[in-house]
Amino acid sequence: MMTLSISSALLSSIPSPSSGVLDIGPIPLRAYGICIGLGVIAAVLLSQRRWASCGHDPDDIATVATWAVPAGVVGGRLYHVITDNQRFRGQWLDAFKIWEGGLGVWGAVAGGAVGAYVVAKRRGYDLGDLFYATAPAIPLAQAIGRFGNYFNQELFGRPTDVPWALEIDPAHRPTGYEAFETFHPTFLYEALWNLAVVAAVIWVVPRVLPNLRRGFHFAAYVFLYTIGRLWIELMRIDSANKVLGVRLNVWTSIIVGSVAAGLIWYGNRSRSRQPEASAESVT
Repeated sequence: MMTLSISSALLSSIPSPSSGVLDIGPIPLRAYGICIGLGVIAAVLLSQRRWASCGHDPDDIATVATWAVPAGVVGGRLYHVITDNQRFRGQWLDAFKIWEGGLGVWGAVAGGAVGAYVVAKRRGYDLGDLFYATAPAIPLAQAIGRFGNYFNQELFGRPTDVPWALEIDPAHRPTGYEAFETFHPTFLYEALWNLAVVAAVIWVVPRVLPNLRRGFHFAAYVFLYTIGRLWIELMRIDSANKVLGVRLNVWTSIIVGSVAAGLIWYGNRSRSRQPEASAESVT
């Protein structure tokens, strides 16, 4: 009976960290930034393996990352500031406080893609192979980066009492939800969904869509991600701009997902494929 009680207590909720800052000597390290950094490292390593499987020098990915990562951060922050501009009115300098959270995925992906495109054109890299190499790497980075929201106690969902509910300190609860203590851990839902997308892009997509050209594997990632983002976004209760009463990111997911679906159809319609050694089996 005591064992059962202890197990029930352990599963009653997920505690939130008391602070999102790790003090190492005189240097404060933001957990949010650490999570993003670890995500970038993981994405680079996975991209290098897939890029090498296409017959290219894995060091090329590091070159791409030096352009794509900063461009992604800028794009992600711009998207967040533009779509949540009401939070920055009268205090625009807060727009530069990236360490406090606030990187829009859509802006980050778009900015990173532009940065990757620029360096690929300058260096003569194969764009199709580059998008193939990074297709599962981006959601891997997203999965790890989402834990930054956990440390910041942000972007959680509706109140709930499920065993995996997330405890949120009073200071971080939105207006109107002060009386609730536990909420849906949407950061965890999205992290797990992104890991499923990684697996799907690596192992499922090549088997279900064997004729899909390499570069269009990135569209498969985008399409699969939008499906998860759509239902997770509908669970969130943080303030957000709305169009016709629906959160802006929901509309973005629908539009981007539809475009990605069209690209998948286009990339899969031709039965002529590029020669692809054994790249499909490389993770």
